[in-house]
Amino acid sequence: MTGDEKLKLNHINTSHRPFPLPKVPWILQQTWDDVLFLHWPVSEAILRDHIPAQLDLDRYEGTAWVSLVLFEVNGMRPRALPPIPFVHSFLELNVRTYVTYKGKPGIYFFSLDANSRLAVRMARIGYSLPYHLAKIELKRKTGKIEFSSSRIHKNKPKESLQTIYRPTAEGYFAKKGTLDYWLTERYCLWTQKGRRLFRTDILHEKWKLQKAEVEIQKNSMAHFLPASSLSSDPVIHYSPSKRVLFWPPLPED
Repeated sequence: MTGDEKLKLNHINTSHRPFPLPKVPWILQQTWDDVLFLHWPVSEAILRDHIPAQLDLDRYEGTAWVSLVLFEVNGMRPRALPPIPFVHSFLELNVRTYVTYKGKPGIYFFSLDANSRLAVRMARIGYSLPYHLAKIELKRKTGKIEFSSSRIHKNKPKESLQTIYRPTAEGYFAKKGTLDYWLTERYCLWTQKGRRLFRTDILHEKWKLQKAEVEIQKNSMAHFLPASSLSSDPVIHYSPSKRVLFWPPLPED
């Protein structure tokens, strides 16, 4: 990476973040490619028991949401170091909801699946995130993308997703206050280790979103929800690429 590229990374606009970044430096960089967001409204009563007690469920106009987000990770590297051998590129699928802590909005992950054993271990150790090893494939064909994931474990049923998607419109920036903005412009995540709550901040430019067509052929990812919870048509967003910086997880007061 050239000096100019490093300088650009350190001068990403931060005005769209709802609160300041930590005073410590960022430690990890990734690029997310062919990002697909699938969002469903879900009963708050169902979700409440599945998030730490310190967190409050965030709601849009009184409704809680669950999202699946799938993408390819590329160029993962620690700050000031080259890409990490054998783990700089992998596929990922996560299941998340929207939360706040002392008024700060962010994300809580129910699960994150990846097709890199080393990436799973690193994220579990370094960030205390509920990563799982999965068999994941992403195939780019003319005008569409095929994505399939099946978690690798002995228990059944296996959490899996199989879908085909393609963008259908020009990109746009969501307006603050809209559902599109609320669902996508999130800049921290919380994890719990023992009784302690940790916040990990991230930074990237605002999402340039596109509408997309999606065919969901199989979806059993949010197994803790009633089967009907994700059976309706989702709200869909697509973005071709996003470079992301990560800060270390820091304990909350």
